Amino acid sequence: MGTISRRDFDIRQPYFPETSDCDDFYYGLANLIEDRIGKNEYGQTLSQSLRGHLALTLIGYLQDIVNDAGLWRSFVDTNRRLYGWTVPFHEVGPDYTDYELNREDIRFLVWYDIAMMDIERRALYPLDDKLMAMADDLWKYIDRIYDDCPMEVKYDFARGLSMTDPADQEDILHVAYWLFNNSWLLTPAFALSLNIMANMPDVKEDKDGILLNKRIDAAVSEDTVGPLALYTQEWVYLLLNGKLPDTAMDEPEAVPGENNHPYYDKFVAAAGGKHIAYFADYDSMNRFFIEALGWEKDTEHLSQVKNGRDFVLLVNPKKGMLMARNVAKCIADPENPLYDKLYARKMAIELLAVRGLCPVDLLKYVLKHGWLPDACFPDSDNTELVARNADFIARCYLQDYYRGD
Repeated sequence: MGTISRRDFDIRQPYFPETSDCDDFYYGLANLIEDRIGKNEYGQTLSQSLRGHLALTLIGYLQDIVNDAGLWRSFVDTNRRLYGWTVPFHEVGPDYTDYELNREDIRFLVWYDIAMMDIERRALYPLDDKLMAMADDLWKYIDRIYDDCPMEVKYDFARGLSMTDPADQEDILHVAYWLFNNSWLLTPAFALSLNIMANMPDVKEDKDGILLNKRIDAAVSEDTVGPLALYTQEWVYLLLNGKLPDTAMDEPEAVPGENNHPYYDKFVAAAGGKHIAYFADYDSMNRFFIEALGWEKDTEHLSQVKNGRDFVLLVNPKKGMLMARNVAKCIADPENPLYDKLYARKMAIELLAVRGLCPVDLLKYVLKHGWLPDACFPDSDNTELVARNADFIARCYLQDYYRGD
């Protein structure tokens, strides 16, 4: 039998601290699923805590679709609006039933939970054979009991709430905190951020955990969360209104005009009309600063990056110029002399998955032009999978680093 505690199950329920007559059924099933994961070849390589977390994620998904609570529905519908597909990484066939139990859903959730929760498996290939075999086994197991799963009216926690009704505000706030802190779909993507937050020196010194709790409370309103890197208020809006607010969409591309940034015209003129330039080393980039932009002569500008290589500069008519280092060899711009296809095959995925490596404006510029054609997950040569899901991968892994400005 599994080892999931009743407390770990209870706090994941949207009606907590209340209980439900259905809780015993789903708690028992969660432990049975954890036990099944532990008997699987791939599952045996996972830690006990991760097996329990994965089981609770799958139970949350099951409760959501049984009760049509709307979180999975919102995710699927938004995928279709943003990308034209239903579930990340997986083609769905005619046997796929919207908002019901599906093999592709389980495959995605198994990858998502493991990749987000286990730092050692963060680069996990979504179509790994053993991973999918375990996911398929779990889908078959859940499918056998799916029709017997009880409905709980309290699990349909957001139905009927209105963001404009003052009487609903307390309930909406409860929904927001549950989504961010305890929901099965959103919390895995926040695991890395939480780990970083918890290991800050001042937080580690605070033995009572007060400082960490304050930062988590602030994160509810300030940080993105979930596989689509939406802010909590955007998830709430989506859940209540069935669509994303305008804030979740990318801002329009800046257009050159009369009030361009001072660097813009000089940069474009020196770069032959282009908005991007590549430099193998610091010295060549520093010469560009001096000769093209008119910066002070005989000075080492941005000397803190002097030991870097493979620099990229990108200029924006309104925001000015940004710089990235150690990424130029990954960018398949036809006019990039530094592009290295073999290097990109190994390293380009990191632009989508490693926070802070590539500035967001540069990454979006590169994706817009299709300049990561050789990016693939480790232990895979499936570049098409990454190309088709690049924006989703960036959202899921990078979170604020991709959504923020």
